[in-house]
Amino acid sequence: MSIVIAVDGTAASGKGTLAKRLAQHFGFHHLDSGSLYRLVALGVHEAKGDPDAEADALAAARIIDPAKAADPRIRSAEIGHMASLVSVFPGVRETLLAYQRNFAARAPGAVIDGRDIGTVVCPDAVAKLFVDAAPEVRAHRRFLELQSYGASPNEADLLEELKARDIRDRTRAVAPLKPASDAALLDTTHLGIEPAFAAALALVEPRVEQALKARPRG
Repeated sequence: MSIVIAVDGTAASGKGTLAKRLAQHFGFHHLDSGSLYRLVALGVHEAKGDPDAEADALAAARIIDPAKAADPRIRSAEIGHMASLVSVFPGVRETLLAYQRNFAARAPGAVIDGRDIGTVVCPDAVAKLFVDAAPEVRAHRRFLELQSYGASPNEADLLEELKARDIRDRTRAVAPLKPASDAALLDTTHLGIEPAFAAALALVEPRVEQALKARPRG
């Protein structure tokens, strides 16, 4: 039986970093589900398609190549914006849902971060976190991230893009961004990486340990 930790939250809230750290701590597999949508967006971009057209997005989702997750292009602001657009299509979400659930079944466990992991992808996850932070803080984090990739972003524009993305994510008809009813909430506005990880671990570890003890032996 695989143990799943679901880490949801807003863009640039730190959920990806926390999910990676949790996976390393427990020796679990890690999946950034957001990268899947970015890979779909990259596929649309490479095919010169329209991210607002479901047919173009679905065609890219069906031939997604997880090996391209290391491609720095998927971290660009343009691809991030396109990812938010393609993620609203039910067909795209269904295609990637199957991929994510197969990943979640990997032993000994998986940590998956995204926007609907605890509510849609893995509603029975052993532990669930919902990570958030003030928009201004998230925009600054994204600004620093993009700078690290050699880009020269405008922080004010990033803030407006994040706010617009929050609205799209929270109001979309399919799998809107919201905390699962049994998710632990973690605000990282005033937390650096280490304090945020310590807080996340304190929320998650008791549930994981309980699940491990409940595993049948042999």
